Amino acid sequence: MKHRYLPMTETDKKEMLGTIGIESIDELFADIPEKVRFQRDYDIKPALSETDLLKEMTALAAQNADSRSHASFIGAGVYDHYKPVIVDHVISRSEFYTAYTPYQPELSQGELQAIFEFQTMICELTGMAIANSSMYDGGTSLAEAGTLAAGHTRRKKLLISEAVHPEYRDVVRTYAAGQSIEVVDIPLKDGKTDEDALASMIDGDTAAVMVQYPNFFGQIEDIGRFADMAHEHKALFVVSANPLALAVLTPPGKLGADITVGDAQPFGIPESFGGPHCGYFAVTEKLMRKVPGRLVGETTDEEGRRGYVLTLQAREQHIRREKATSNICSNQALNALAASVAMTALGRQGVREMAIQNISKTRYAIEAFKNAGFDVKFKGPSFNEFVVDFKEPVGQVNRRLLDSGIIGGYDLGLTYPELQGHALIAVTEKRTKEEIDAFVQEMEAIHA
Repeated sequence: MKHRYLPMTETDKKEMLGTIGIESIDELFADIPEKVRFQRDYDIKPALSETDLLKEMTALAAQNADSRSHASFIGAGVYDHYKPVIVDHVISRSEFYTAYTPYQPELSQGELQAIFEFQTMICELTGMAIANSSMYDGGTSLAEAGTLAAGHTRRKKLLISEAVHPEYRDVVRTYAAGQSIEVVDIPLKDGKTDEDALASMIDGDTAAVMVQYPNFFGQIEDIGRFADMAHEHKALFVVSANPLALAVLTPPGKLGADITVGDAQPFGIPESFGGPHCGYFAVTEKLMRKVPGRLVGETTDEEGRRGYVLTLQAREQHIRREKATSNICSNQALNALAASVAMTALGRQGVREMAIQNISKTRYAIEAFKNAGFDVKFKGPSFNEFVVDFKEPVGQVNRRLLDSGIIGGYDLGLTYPELQGHALIAVTEKRTKEEIDAFVQEMEAIHA
């Protein structure tokens, strides 16, 4: 049986043509000269039946290597973490799945409460006073932090560490260009932000110092020291933080951060080829009226019952207009809900245990590579990720690893020319000892 996806009978066609007063579709193109018309068949396969098309698409999908079929050691901002099965069950409910902007609180209490819980958990993880209802992703969150800092300080220079995710830095530059904000990279030293270089670069024109925690290479930065340096020059200190790592690391809010941002992807949000994800944005109390996006507040109605509303909404999509520091007019409520459900299902102790496993398994993998004779770059505590010298093009090595059911690390040579031949290896709580050992053994075989 050949079933059309948008069924339309010949009778339907005749009725439509009759309505507009013509007899054939060709008459629609009568004014177009014959010599410029497309005179041959399209170079595409003939249409298939629905059943045959599903078979072909399934076969094509089976050619993909993903974290369900392979042991994945690639991270670089998007990670293969455990996702409680309840996450998809909750977010698939129609009242959440189809919800948009909860402008009518009396009809949207469930959605508003879910967002409020997300904000609360982000504040607990980051140690900040206020969090919004989410941003598009980690990169845009960091860029929004940069524009907020420039507007708040009335300065036009951002200092951003080269140890911040390269794609995040690109997004910051894109946002900054539209507002004539200068973005200057702080160089690296042994895989971390060069403190001496920062000291020589920061001045009275600096709006913010921006670092990542843990940084792109998995290294733990001394963000308390950087906060002091920023505040000495009356600049803001911005931290892009992995929220899972904050279950074991000292929260940025307790180390002097003015703005803490990041991506909630580690909590219940699938990798999905890089998106969509969910950025978070948290600030100190003094900056709460400059937060981009939306905030949900808790209140009581006239009968004393607890309720939730959008609050502090004197912003871009309402009355700020050209004075706005942001043009974001939406959020990632569904993915924020996924993160909230995941964190709730895991609980405080579960999130901490998950983070500890990331640390211990990463340490095991580091030692395994060292014992096998590989050079592991950069010393000091790390979370999730570390850098290994493959001693040959990473792309070639990764293609060979795929044959063994392993997705290798991120090729650092793509964004850091000085690290050609080096890979950024990610080890999450889902990686087993057997998978790590197999990875190292395959690497030994490749270099034998």
